[in-house]
Amino acid sequence: MILWLIAFFLILARISAYFLFLPVFGWQAIPVRVRMCTIVVLSLFFAFHLNLRPAPGVWTMPRVYLVIASEMTYGLALCVVVYCLFGVVKISGRIIERQMGFAMAEVMDPLTGERSQPLGAALEMIFILIFLCANGHHTLLLVLERSFQSYPLGTIPTIKTLTTAIVQAGSLMLMLSLRLSAPLLVAFLLMLVILGILARLVPEMNILFISMPVRVGLGFLMAGMLLPFFQEYINEFTFYINELLPI
Repeated sequence: MILWLIAFFLILARISAYFLFLPVFGWQAIPVRVRMCTIVVLSLFFAFHLNLRPAPGVWTMPRVYLVIASEMTYGLALCVVVYCLFGVVKISGRIIERQMGFAMAEVMDPLTGERSQPLGAALEMIFILIFLCANGHHTLLLVLERSFQSYPLGTIPTIKTLTTAIVQAGSLMLMLSLRLSAPLLVAFLLMLVILGILARLVPEMNILFISMPVRVGLGFLMAGMLLPFFQEYINEFTFYINELLPI
């Protein structure tokens, strides 16, 4: 009985840290009671479904506290890796907004409770709907199951392994966001070239006055053309999740 309680608290520690900033499950828009109930139910599910038990031995209170801290560290590392891969769409939206001149426009994101730009928030919500329709939340839960199979209770990867995975996820986030927004950057570059040619051909034209609505219109047009690629990125998201996790 004592070992089962220790196993439950270890599972609860890993899942709680994993759900801390996790997209979809850890948003502030979800009530705290719902999140807590979800964490407890999932902890009970994994405890009974996988029949997880801690390593035999003398479990003193200092050892329990130390193992709980290590489990929370591991769960937080998993959360950071998933969060980095999930933030690709938001960063791509911010790159587009900078090109459109929406850098100063801010709205309250109802999902995270933080301030964000309107276009980036809209693209993220659309991506979330596609992600949920493609059963992407099942992938987030499979990460937990695989982590328990690869690293049983009381065993976690080394600090070097954790930091390497987080750095790789951060570099992938920047690379994928730039690749996702690359066509839009090319379109804006061509627009600047055309406006520069028009400024030389028609000197009396107010290029600054004309460029603003052109930027906004081109940004919305290219953002609409970007939406079909979200499904392809969900496949890449699943691929990189399987590559990086479990750490």
